[in-house]
Amino acid sequence: MSRTLAGTPRADGFRMPAEWEAHKQTWMLWPRRPDVWRRGGRPAQRAFVEVATAISRFEPVVMGVSHDQFRNARAMLPPEVRVVELSSDDAWMRDCGPAFVVNDQGDVRLVDFGFNAWGGLYDGLYFPWDKDEMVPRKVAELETVDRYVAPMVLEGGAFLVDGQGTLLTTEECLLSPGRNPRLSREEIEQVLGDYLGLEKVVWLGRGIDPEETTGHIDGVAHYVGPAEVLLGWIDDPDDFRYEICRDNLARLEAATDARGRRFTVHRIPEPPWDEVTEDDVADIDVVEGSRPLQTGPMPSTYTNLYTCNGAVIFEEAGETSDAVAREVLERVFPDRQVVGVSAGTTHEIALGGGGVHCITQQQPRG
Repeated sequence: MSRTLAGTPRADGFRMPAEWEAHKQTWMLWPRRPDVWRRGGRPAQRAFVEVATAISRFEPVVMGVSHDQFRNARAMLPPEVRVVELSSDDAWMRDCGPAFVVNDQGDVRLVDFGFNAWGGLYDGLYFPWDKDEMVPRKVAELETVDRYVAPMVLEGGAFLVDGQGTLLTTEECLLSPGRNPRLSREEIEQVLGDYLGLEKVVWLGRGIDPEETTGHIDGVAHYVGPAEVLLGWIDDPDDFRYEICRDNLARLEAATDARGRRFTVHRIPEPPWDEVTEDDVADIDVVEGSRPLQTGPMPSTYTNLYTCNGAVIFEEAGETSDAVAREVLERVFPDRQVVGVSAGTTHEIALGGGGVHCITQQQPRG
């Protein structure tokens, strides 16, 4: 049985570990919404299978599925991937799932932040989202771990932690009126510190996806190691991301982490833009309460990657830039295998509004 705890993780000696620390397993959710994914989710399901299969070479994977998709998911996924019934409104485990915390004795608990589909009734992507909000509580029961309930809305893609007291985020997302309009910047920092075991929040400016997640940080940066950050980079001054990445670099170079260290920043050149085609849009249902997909350019990024035990899983774009990205990742992650997922998989996940990091959530080893 899972207990709901009073108090806070920081007061109880718990912290959220960095993504590069040892994992027990990875959590994912199965895509099926016809108003988000093409052709009733079938192409996206194949994409999720590719990602889950890649990760399962290095650590266990748990796939949460709705009851009506259980047999289908079990048939499509390799036997190494555990399939559990876990209903949700969509498939973004990073954002609606729990944040796990640990203490020095190896105990594991989780934090249940509020979720409102990236902006609630102000500018969220769909309604309702009640099943998504229940995901952390259900994971707590499945894993028999105790749970803290945090008094703010927060998606997992909106922050990065180093496990040593520092959190990176963007002002565009955490200060947006659709998330926590009644909380000040200082109050947000206090909640983050109390519930993730932090000492310092480093604020970057903007992300690259204002229409989807209101600027999640995992679309522009990724923690490599203590005081070491991978930053998406654009050299084309006509690209709207050009100024964003320079502002984010300036903020990182001016900052120190919770231990007073200056950041080492590794620039990774971003791929060309992807494209949402008329055929893509035609394959997605229009449903009341959900924001319809529009044709046009779709930003791509190499920073929306996932660090698992012994490997880094990144999204290929099917461009010559993939080779450059792989070289950068092999240099900054010398002790991990760099594994790319296909450009087709990248495109299918991006049509839904995210990437590999968005659909995964690590559970630390206790």
